[in-house]
Amino acid sequence: MGNKSSLLLREEEIAQIQEETGFTPNQIERLYSRFTALDKNDCGTLAREDFLRIPELAINPLSERIVHSFFAESHDDRVNFLQFMRVLAHFRPIRKNRENKLNSREEKLRFAFSMYDLDNDGKISRDELLAILHMMVGANISEEQLTSIAERTILEADTNNDQMICFEEFCTALDRTDVEQKMSIRFLN
Repeated sequence: MGNKSSLLLREEEIAQIQEETGFTPNQIERLYSRFTALDKNDCGTLAREDFLRIPELAINPLSERIVHSFFAESHDDRVNFLQFMRVLAHFRPIRKNRENKLNSREEKLRFAFSMYDLDNDGKISRDELLAILHMMVGANISEEQLTSIAERTILEADTNNDQMICFEEFCTALDRTDVEQKMSIRFLN
């Protein structure tokens, strides 16, 4: 069994993906190999079920939201390799000397915000925050405590008093958080 992944990506495709995502050619080839391993039907795209074969993702309490993020630009509930790479690029560590839009602080914050904005209306409501808290802690905290956390979070972050958190308020609330570090995964070269 040969390494089919390196044979299916052309040099110009690798160059385009590298330009758009900031990954090195070696990282792209490794991730393509992982992508093709997940593609059990050999159709060149992944379905939601394919993502749940990733053990680390399957056990993540936010797995449903993370998987959902891969399908944000999909029109047919399938994800091609370029779409896959665009989402992964949000988790590349930021390099000070090299600007890349997909993994800038603002894009990392937009990605994190989208995890909470369940209805995609550009605001995080108390109910959305409560739903995410339920996903993250399950039955480990009482309903009253979760409600208190959600209400306190809204109260502290909501500067325009509309009982919602918009993206700007979200960014302000996370101003002192090292988002660049916390939302980075080290991809092997």
